[in-house]
Amino acid sequence: MADNINIVEPPPRKQSEGEVKRKSVVNKPLELDDVLVNELGQFGFFQLRNILLVALPIIASAFMSEYIFSAAAIPHRCQIPECGENGKDFDYDPHWVLNAVPETSSGFSSCERYAPTGRNGSLLSCPANIFDRPNTVACDGFVYARDNSVVYDFDLGCQEWLRALAGTLSSVGTLLVLPITGFISDKYGRRMALIISVFNLALIGLIRAFSVNYTMYLVLQLLQTTLGAGTFSSAYIFAAELVGPKYRVITSATSSSMFAVGQVVLGGVAWLVQPWRYMIMALHIPCFLIIVYYWILSESVRWLLSKRKYVEARAVLENVARVNKTFISEKSMEALMNPPPVTQKVESNIVQTIFKSRVLLRRVCTTPIWWITTTFVYYGLSINSTSLSDTMYLNFILTCAIEIPGYATAVLILDRIGRKATLSGGFFLSAACNIAFAFIPSELNVVRLVIYLLGKFGISVVMTSLYLFTSELYPTEYRHTLLAFSSMIGRIGSISAPLTPALMEYWNGIPSVMFGVMGLLSGLLVLTQPETLGTKMPDTLAEAEALGRPESKLQGN
Repeated sequence: MADNINIVEPPPRKQSEGEVKRKSVVNKPLELDDVLVNELGQFGFFQLRNILLVALPIIASAFMSEYIFSAAAIPHRCQIPECGENGKDFDYDPHWVLNAVPETSSGFSSCERYAPTGRNGSLLSCPANIFDRPNTVACDGFVYARDNSVVYDFDLGCQEWLRALAGTLSSVGTLLVLPITGFISDKYGRRMALIISVFNLALIGLIRAFSVNYTMYLVLQLLQTTLGAGTFSSAYIFAAELVGPKYRVITSATSSSMFAVGQVVLGGVAWLVQPWRYMIMALHIPCFLIIVYYWILSESVRWLLSKRKYVEARAVLENVARVNKTFISEKSMEALMNPPPVTQKVESNIVQTIFKSRVLLRRVCTTPIWWITTTFVYYGLSINSTSLSDTMYLNFILTCAIEIPGYATAVLILDRIGRKATLSGGFFLSAACNIAFAFIPSELNVVRLVIYLLGKFGISVVMTSLYLFTSELYPTEYRHTLLAFSSMIGRIGSISAPLTPALMEYWNGIPSVMFGVMGLLSGLLVLTQPETLGTKMPDTLAEAEALGRPESKLQGN
């Protein structure tokens, strides 16, 4: 190049924007991604081994949703002491039940019975004339259709909102865990964060199997997710931080698929191990084996470099080169071990910037709604799947398994038809299926199941696409903060989702209609934002505001 030729330079001239960018690229410090692309390999056997190893903790992180089965709603009715029922373990549907309990469209009432007159019958004969049938009273005790739930053990009949609180507290814990795991991960390393999270998940989950009352069960549910829900994020970091840029979307989809596999495993174990306490033990005891990862997994190179632990970082990089059968040059190694000093950047006021930019303000008001809808519908469909029919375990397994083709579809079409079409299409498909599901007659079991699964497929496509599209709408300076803000507000959806089964007391279709309306709203809001396919990631606010205009398109790239 001419840079190496000793010539007399012409008078200085103003550099074009393209020249400035090319010069900044030439002079930028060497980054780990550069070494992965050019020397170590973006995806070799070392990265594959890491992904296979962390697949187990990702699968285990799904086990914290076992409340879907251990706190499952079970059919119940009032005890009838006048006819010899003095406990929970009597025939749920005796031949005389409608003599004592009012009939409803779904069978008979769960929370009311006819008022007693003072006369008595027996378990064999409980005639209608011993009740004051024009009057009803609330239940004093309950008889349950089955006993495999905390609802039976802790006598939670007709306390549907209290039962649903288990799922809500679990989602609250996933919000509380973020600063805890973030602190441990940044200060003590990704590996330590993973081991601590898995240990807490396993230990607190195991203790919950011995809950003596519902309060203890709820407290342990909150503690488990607060101290153990960092398992997924910690494991995901190991999968993603050492793959090259070309493979990050696929790696992310693979990690999400492993979580879906974990949910399938959860459904299978719950199906095979029916007593809920034994089911919890069967899920959590094997998780203790993951503690050996402390001696198997190498610490994240990115974390080691950021903490200037160069001796350990060099050893890991040399191991990556050896396992991948590639190389890392001494020049690259030295560049990574001796980064240039970081210049302190003056932070601008993000709140003022948002309110000064109407484009940015609209996006900040829009993207959190996408996240709320996605988590609300995603978790709501998983939780409500157990009430589809009597085969609740199979329904749950199918509802979780359909996520895997949903993730794969998103990966295949995001770069072909665009972000907007993928995201809005996923929202609209899920919304249409949910609204239709609410009005399909209950006797059409197969049709209902197919429509339900298509709804989950649609929201799974959204789940994979959402992170990417949200990131591409914000400028580099505010991207992480505003993405985290959208995700945090989105937790409202996952916190609310476990409460939706309680709404079925008023009409079975209420949760599905809510999912559908939210999906329609978010799908329409997606259409208000610019397409980002074929555009460069905005570095400045001006570039972010220009998205959708011709100048934002990549030129020749």
